[in-house]
Amino acid sequence: MTVTTRAPGRPAGRTGEALIDTAREVFLEHGYAGTSMDEVAKRARISKASLYREHASKSALYAAVVRHWALAGRDAMKPALERLTLSPDPREGLVALGHTMRDGILSPPVVAMRRLVIAEAAAQPDVAKDYLAQSWDANIHNLADALTGLADVHGLRVDDAEALATEFTWLVVGAPLNAVLLGVDVRTPSVERVVDVFLSAYLR
Repeated sequence: MTVTTRAPGRPAGRTGEALIDTAREVFLEHGYAGTSMDEVAKRARISKASLYREHASKSALYAAVVRHWALAGRDAMKPALERLTLSPDPREGLVALGHTMRDGILSPPVVAMRRLVIAEAAAQPDVAKDYLAQSWDANIHNLADALTGLADVHGLRVDDAEALATEFTWLVVGAPLNAVLLGVDVRTPSVERVVDVFLSAYLR
C-alpha cells in the first residue's frame, strides 16, 4: 500500500489500493449518483487534486473500484474447485462446492457490489460488461475446467463444459440470488437437491 507524504503526527492519506477501498465504501454507502469526489477525498484524507491525479473523473474511479473488486474475487472458488477434482465422490464434492458458491455469491459484500453495478449498468454498460467478464465469466470458466476433470475420472457427461458450468451455477445460486436481490424471503431448493437433479441428468 502506498501513502502520501505527511507531516509528523498527521494520519497518512490513502492512495493506491487503500484509496480504491475507501472509494468503494463511499459508492456502496451513497450509490454512484450520491457519491462525490469531495467525499472520497475527505474519507481518504487526501486533497481533491491528489485524488484527480490518480483517477481523472468519478466515472474513472468507479470503473477502477468495480474492476479491482472483480479481479480480487475472480479466483475465489479455485480452492473449492481443487477439492472437487480430488474428491472420490462426485456428489459429495459438488455439494461442498455448491455450499461454497452460495456462501460466497450470497454474502452481503458481494450482493452489495452486484446491486451497485446493476443500478449503474444502463449508464455505464462497459463497466458492467467488464465486471461480468472478470468475475462471473472467469469463475464459470474455472468451473468448466473442473467439470471436464469429473468427466475423465467419474464419467460425468460433458458435451459443452462452459454451458454445463453455467447450468450448474444457476441451479445452485439462481433462486437464492434472485430472492436476496429482491429482498424477499422465499423457499429455495437445497444444494443437495440441486446436485441430485444435476447428476441425474449428466452422470453416466
